[in-house]
Amino acid sequence: MDAVTTPPAPRNEPTLSYAPGSPERASLEKELARLQAQGPIDLTATIGGEQRLGGGEEIPVVQPHAHAKVLGTIRNSTKADAQAAIEAASAAAPAWRALSFDERAAVLLKAADLLTGPWRATMNAATMLGQSKTAWQAEIEAACELADFWRFNVHFARQLLTDQPPMNPEGIWNRSDHRPLEGFVYAIAPFNFTAIAANLPTAPALMGNTVIWKPSPTQQFAAHYTMRLLEEAGMPPGVINMLPGDGIEVSDVALDHPDLAGIHFTGSTPTFQRLWGTVGANISSYRSYPRIVGETGGKDFVVAHPSADVDVLRTALIRGAFEYQGQKCSAASRAYVPASLWPELKDELVAETDAIAMGDPTDLSNFMGAVIDDRAFAKHKAAIEHARSTPGLEVVAGGTVDDSVGYFVRPTIVVAEDPTDPMFKDEYFGPILAVHVYDDADYDAVVDQMESFAPYALTGAIIAQDRHAIAELSERLRFAAGNFYINDKPTGAVVGQQPFGGARASGTNDKAGSVGNLMRWTSPRSIKETMVPPKDYRYPHMG
Repeated sequence: MDAVTTPPAPRNEPTLSYAPGSPERASLEKELARLQAQGPIDLTATIGGEQRLGGGEEIPVVQPHAHAKVLGTIRNSTKADAQAAIEAASAAAPAWRALSFDERAAVLLKAADLLTGPWRATMNAATMLGQSKTAWQAEIEAACELADFWRFNVHFARQLLTDQPPMNPEGIWNRSDHRPLEGFVYAIAPFNFTAIAANLPTAPALMGNTVIWKPSPTQQFAAHYTMRLLEEAGMPPGVINMLPGDGIEVSDVALDHPDLAGIHFTGSTPTFQRLWGTVGANISSYRSYPRIVGETGGKDFVVAHPSADVDVLRTALIRGAFEYQGQKCSAASRAYVPASLWPELKDELVAETDAIAMGDPTDLSNFMGAVIDDRAFAKHKAAIEHARSTPGLEVVAGGTVDDSVGYFVRPTIVVAEDPTDPMFKDEYFGPILAVHVYDDADYDAVVDQMESFAPYALTGAIIAQDRHAIAELSERLRFAAGNFYINDKPTGAVVGQQPFGGARASGTNDKAGSVGNLMRWTSPRSIKETMVPPKDYRYPHMG
């Protein structure tokens, strides 16, 4: 087709309320019941468009809030499965990259409309059951954020493709060809966001790449349905090949393969560093230098200035630290509060935290569910025990755990005299907030100390009414967070509004949901065409 087209303008998907009596609530409750009644299912690999069982050991996928209830079973992907997936990706690559951008974009635009229409209840319900999210937490990401990724990525990719050289001297036409990478992209996804898990393979695919997708085992239930949705949207076989399981054998094959063209990763900092180290050790064996894009950990802060509004501060701490059980890389996990505000803040902060409703997310009255699995539960339990047994630390809210039915950790607030305690440095990825109450006179020293005490630089928030303080803190903390919030919680980045990512130990800051991320999945080619080329090698000065 000879046409310069304009894809539909992106918009942020409106969130539904799920209020009692609403049609979306009825639809969701019906789908929750259906998915639970169907019993355990095979959570298959998808290789070259074919669903198949992996060749490795079985891994049960359970409801974290009711771990006796099995949603499905993974067969761990083996080296043979990984090799088959790479071969399928290689076979699909020529036809996929030969498709026009419009054709590739249409797949994701259709997927977005399917997601926000007939698939909405399924994706939300699968996320609630498999990842213990409330209806609201599932809605804002599994439905809305994922649709936003797909729609805005098309918009940003079109911008990228239209970025052409500004100068064309007389008789010359300069052009840029935004090619996909040569080889496959290895997408490694986390458990906590269905939207991120789906964006990691589909962003490179939009740019013409083929992908090996390794979801987290504890996100595999929703990932299974994501793959089915993409198939219904018309994603060709072999473009995205999904390999369930722990990923150990998959990584052994993928990272050693000469056609590894890139890694798109979200997960822990140590895992990302191991991947990078392996790529570095193998660098001479690759066909091209692999692109490495990663968003990793965080020890995200809230700094309250003495001018802070206490109600704003309290709400930012509770929502920022405890929504989705603190299992967001952006969750507030350390806070610095002036002594002049602490007496006014403390009682209501503790009371509201202790009153938070926690339980099975299929009961829509709950604010929190369970943490993801037994390993996370043990880590949070150990952190709370450290807080209870260490002089200078005081557990003022929560501090109890119970894994008899599900992996439940009460939202916990620990007040620390010493801001160098490990609770201000170590990432727990759970509902644990460390608070340092500082003397107002020590404000400058506290800001200097906290700026780089933790190795991360993902998100952070400042709460202040004083405009001079806001301006000063924004500058002093400029490199402490890739996403910086003023008078708000440090979570909840929206695609098309706040591109997300951090630096230092928090990743490569390639900003998911932006043109910057999509640029990493292209290999530009510059083309110069001379209309009437010279036919004599001599230059005028030679006369």
